[in-house]
Amino acid sequence: MSQVRILRGSYHDKPVSGVFNLVQEYKEGARGGFITVENNGHASFTKGGIKCRVRVERSSDFEYLSGVDVPMNAVVSFTPAPIAQSVESDEQAMDRIATRFAILDEMTKAAINSDIRAMIVSGPPGVGKSFGVETQLEKAALFDKLASKKVRFEIVKGAMTPLGLYAQLYKFSDPKNVLVFDDCDSAFSDELALNILKAALDSGKRRKIFWNSDSAMLRREGIPDSFEFKGSVIFITNLNFETVKSKKIADHLEALQSRCHYLDLTIATERDKMLRIRQVHRDVSKDQVGGLFAEYEFAGNEADQILDFMWTNKNRLREISLRMALKIADLVKISPTNWQMLTENTCMRNA
Repeated sequence: MSQVRILRGSYHDKPVSGVFNLVQEYKEGARGGFITVENNGHASFTKGGIKCRVRVERSSDFEYLSGVDVPMNAVVSFTPAPIAQSVESDEQAMDRIATRFAILDEMTKAAINSDIRAMIVSGPPGVGKSFGVETQLEKAALFDKLASKKVRFEIVKGAMTPLGLYAQLYKFSDPKNVLVFDDCDSAFSDELALNILKAALDSGKRRKIFWNSDSAMLRREGIPDSFEFKGSVIFITNLNFETVKSKKIADHLEALQSRCHYLDLTIATERDKMLRIRQVHRDVSKDQVGGLFAEYEFAGNEADQILDFMWTNKNRLREISLRMALKIADLVKISPTNWQMLTENTCMRNA
């Protein structure tokens, strides 16, 4: 049997190194690369079965062995080479973030045209995920409204039960219908809801969904106990699917990812959030004076003062978001000379 020497790996967040019998060569999964090896009693494999997937980040973390047998769990001497760190400038980061939001617009248009079945959009709250999707939907719905046609799009927000999910999917099951779930993360923690979603997003030619129990609500609404779903779905979530700890939920989310286009907006740090605000202000300024704060009609450098104040106090603000920037702009409009004190008392945590 072939062997592999793992220099630096992990299994259930526990470090793995040594020589193992190889079951399956390196593969890329939804949550990164891995190698499948035999469970040989390694200390980190206490939860493992006969086969264990060891996560590795790069090809230098392992090497295949051939022509010689090496004792199992042989001690590995490994000194990682220093990894060159590339420093991303503020402008480069803003361009990166802008590109992701441009992709969000394009993918939303594709869902509206039924070119894709589903998309998951992941990013922190208050960075404009919903705004971008809603803007594209409103543009597409304009002609339907003018022609007095049924609107083909719906945005569902908040908690969602499995029965409510089934009903919404039925109402927007026709081709070129788009159902948007905005901050409905409760559906991702319910096994029945997840199974309904997986059926709606199945890769087969026909996506048939069933409700296999009696429901007075479905009878009252005239909704059948099965139907074919032909629409598209967009999930807007604050949840990062790739960092979920629960194994039970993670398996379901991985199944959803395999059925959907997954767009991570790459806004992970406080700096990224601040640069997203600056990027919106920069790009809107290309089209209208005042950028993000155009409606306030500031006469001086109030916009720069607001952004600088947010950066200086980013660790005390209750959130770093586009909403927060506009809240502070409201206070500048209310009291041009006293807005900082108002902000400290209404938008910031106690020191």
